[in-house]
Formats: sequence, C-alpha cells, structure tokens
Amino acid sequence: MAKVAILGFGTVGSGVLEVLRTGAQGIARRAGEAVEVKYICDIRDFSAHPDAALFVNSIEPILSDGEVRVVVETIGGLDPAYYYVRSALESGRHVVTSNKELVATRGAELLRIARDNGVCFLFEASVGGGTPVITPMYQCLSANRIGEVLGVVNGTTNFMLTKMSREGLSFDEALREAQRLGYAETIDPSADVDGVDAQRKISILASIALGRHIYPQDVPARGIRTVSTADIDAARQLGYAVRLIARMACPQDNVLAPTVCVEPMLVPNGCPLAHVDDVYNAVLLRCDMLGDAVFYGRGAGKLPTASAVAADVADALREGAAIHDSLFWDEALPLGEGRSCADKARGDWYIRVRGDGAVPCLESVACPGARAGLLRARTEAEIDALRESGEANGFAVENWMRVLA
Repeated sequence: MAKVAILGFGTVGSGVLEVLRTGAQGIARRAGEAVEVKYICDIRDFSAHPDAALFVNSIEPILSDGEVRVVVETIGGLDPAYYYVRSALESGRHVVTSNKELVATRGAELLRIARDNGVCFLFEASVGGGTPVITPMYQCLSANRIGEVLGVVNGTTNFMLTKMSREGLSFDEALREAQRLGYAETIDPSADVDGVDAQRKISILASIALGRHIYPQDVPARGIRTVSTADIDAARQLGYAVRLIARMACPQDNVLAPTVCVEPMLVPNGCPLAHVDDVYNAVLLRCDMLGDAVFYGRGAGKLPTASAVAADVADALREGAAIHDSLFWDEALPLGEGRSCADKARGDWYIRVRGDGAVPCLESVACPGARAGLLRARTEAEIDALRESGEANGFAVENWMRVLA
C-alpha cells in the first residue's frame, strides 16, 4: 500500500483526502496498488477533526518516514511551499501540487530536481483545475508542434464578464457578486481581476509548449477593470464576445521571440472560447498535425481540482520518474528589465473614446455616451501612441482591446 502525505488542509487539501477515499478503488486500479493518506501537515489546530490522528504541524515527521512515497502540496504560494516541495523531492518522494505560482516560478528547477532524484513532479491541477490540459499536451500531443495556446483560464473573471453580458451588471456589481459566491477574494481580488492568476497559468502552458521556462514576470498582463457593459454591448454588435484571454503564439520562424500575454480581447463568435461562460475554463491548442483541440471544464472547485491531484498521485505511483521523459522544460533566465513577451504584430483593435476629437479610420458602432469601434491593422505601440495623443486631439481613449484573429 502506497502512503501519501498532504501538505495544507484547506479547500483543495481536504478535497484530496475525500477523493482519495471515495475513489479508492479506481485510484488503486490506476496506480497499481492501494493508496492511503498517512499524514496531513497543517499548522492549525485540528484536534477536534475526525482524522485528528493524521495531523502533524511540521514536515519533518513526513520526511523521516520511509513509508511516505508521495507528497501532495496544496498550501499555495512560494513560502513555505517551495522549501517543502524541494525537500520532499530531494528526499526521494514524488510530489504532486496544485500550486500555480510555484510551478510558474520554479517549475524548471523542480523538474530538474525530480529527475536528478529519480522521482516525479506533477501539477495537472495548476492549470484548469479539474480540466485536463497539461497531460494531453505532453502525452497525447507529443507528436505535434503547438504553435498557439489560447485560454480562458480564470473562472472568476469569466463569471464576472458573463454577469456583465447577460444581466448588465457593472464591473463593481459583478465583482461583489463573485465575492459573495466565494469566486473572488473579498479583501484583495487583484490576482484574478488584474490577470495575475492567468499570467501564471499561461506561463506554465507556454513552458510546456516551448520547452523552456517562461517566467510570469516576462508575460505582460492586463485584467478586466476597464471593461464596461458598453464595451460588451459594442462587441456584441460587431459579432464578438469579450473574454480575458491568456495567449502563447510562436510561429515556426520566430521560436526565440514568442508572444505570451494576458489581456481582455474581442473573441469572434465562431471561436469556441466565445461561448465559455460562468466559472468554466477552456484552452484551445493549435497544433501542426492535429489542428485545433479544445479542452473545456470546471476551472476551480474543491472536488474537480482534487480529482486532478488524485489522478496525478496515481500517475506518479505507476510511472515514476519515467514520466519526465516527456514532461520537462529547460531552465532559462528571465528576459530582464525592459523586455517582455508582448505581442508586437499588427492586428485589429477595439477602442472606446470620449470627446469630440476625430479618431482617424475608426469604424464606429453605437455606444451610449461615448464612441466605440474598430481600428484595423495596428500594433500595440501605435495604439499606445494614439492614447497618448488623445488629449491634444480632443479625445480620451477609455478602453482598448485586441481583436482575436
């Protein structure tokens, strides 16, 4: 019987315990042996919990117990999660995590440590919650070159945009509803609404697709704070939906300068991502052999996320270090100050402006209290220049969004 330790007993950690128990038979069949939780590490007091005997408040008993073969990290953040994960790998334990910040920031290093110690480091739940996308990328699609990744990967912002579209809620009203339902943090929701969560997730997917580490700080991210119901209505008139898109694009002749970014975009109604609503996630992969493949499902939630963690536990026990024959990427340095993976290509843009000054070549649609429409074949630098010139020319650009080609 394989013994497992869970680090952190919050929403996901408690879900992992539940899934490993309720799905014990299927997990044992997939892992090739029964799986049992021996420790739960959490600094809080769980003396009144039915499983109080499992709890420890330090990782040391886990690292000193030779029976523990898999460590599941669900603490989140970098401190102390990085130290715990690194220590577990160096002690010869497989590690499974749902920690997107850890993987995005330290993934290449931890993959190397895992391989050096003959164990595996798995993180399916770090992107898409319970929706599988990482495993298909390195297993099922290994014969393909993935030239583009497009994702709706943050359920909170997608829920908010859905509410704004369907019910006419303002950004602030939609945020309060997301907070009321527990989708958004009540104190500081910036990781979601400013694109930080999506930034980390696309860094992971880009690292897998490109085979080298892409750091979150090199990925420009802009969230949905400036999006209004007027923008959503104007986009609808033009045949688009507004979505927060995490994107990686790498033409074959440009492998050293990929585009990796997060921004609100106008998505054409013919694209599957335009129809991803509420808290659901979807990732579209554009492959050279297969063509387009879409992965869709719940991007968060206790049991969906825990199910992905439990599947990784089974894979770790069955495959071991051999899994990193295909799941790996090279370590690399960050790009450095003043450089990023921003999209420098020409494309179409949506803008909303206020004021009477002329905006050359703006293809306008009805927009109460403002002017809105499309500008064709512009670079982001040209859009920035237009914004900066607005005051001198009698207008102000209140919002701007790229049109997904």
